[in-house]
Amino acid sequence: MTTESFTNTASALLPVDELVAAVDGFLAASPAARGWDVETAFDWSAADAGRLTEGQRSAVQFVTFIEDHLPGYFEVYHRHFPVDDSVELPVFIHNRELYHFTVRWALEEDTHARALAQYQVASGIADRGTLRTELGVEGHKPFDLPYEHPVQFFAYALVQEKATQMYYHQLRDVVDDPVLGAVLSRLARDEARHFSFMADVMSRYLRTQGDSVVEPIRDVIAGFRMPLADTLRGYWRWALRIADVADYDHTAAYEHLIKVIDRAVDARTDRVDELVDFIGQCRSLS
Repeated sequence: MTTESFTNTASALLPVDELVAAVDGFLAASPAARGWDVETAFDWSAADAGRLTEGQRSAVQFVTFIEDHLPGYFEVYHRHFPVDDSVELPVFIHNRELYHFTVRWALEEDTHARALAQYQVASGIADRGTLRTELGVEGHKPFDLPYEHPVQFFAYALVQEKATQMYYHQLRDVVDDPVLGAVLSRLARDEARHFSFMADVMSRYLRTQGDSVVEPIRDVIAGFRMPLADTLRGYWRWALRIADVADYDHTAAYEHLIKVIDRAVDARTDRVDELVDFIGQCRSLS
């Protein structure tokens, strides 16, 4: 079955009332009054990359690339959860409700990208023109998540958001520039809310669809790669380098996925047990 035919099948989607509850919960926890903007949230005149080690500067550059790839990431959701007449009405209704989340999510992630780029410019890491071109070269490359079941997009994002949140916390704790520390705190707080939404959706999938989503989730973990792992030049060498700066390891997020499964499932089936064991093995092998 192709990706399009599977993700556009209503039976594979989360029941719309369940999705609405998850989206409403996220939006209620994210009122506009708690938002922030790049222009006024920080004292950019005090940003000073001279207070960072070379490794910390490299880490900032790396995560800027990751966050700036938001257009490609957002397009994946638009393509797999379309809000047009290419899908039947029940699927459209589901996707339209999800869209309330994805547009807010995209706005916040785009703000992250702008904040990190602004820090690079304000602190002296990069000049704006050169950085714009470098980000454009990577952002221009194609990006996709080749999944067949809708739950897989949420499972992937759950791990990615938690891993990013944890890294921002850890990097914040070792840098000596208060401006960068404040930026990273804001980013980590947002990523924590994004993770909570993905965890909520995953829990609802497990409660409503049970064993049928076990194999799709397993496939996500089996082939998990962080965004840009296959396109960013020198990604793996760079990732290893920043791991030394702030203990970067995306598999640490797997423990949180296991907790989500444990909370969602009242009585484990054999298939769920096998999934949890598999996730734990992937974590121990990292």
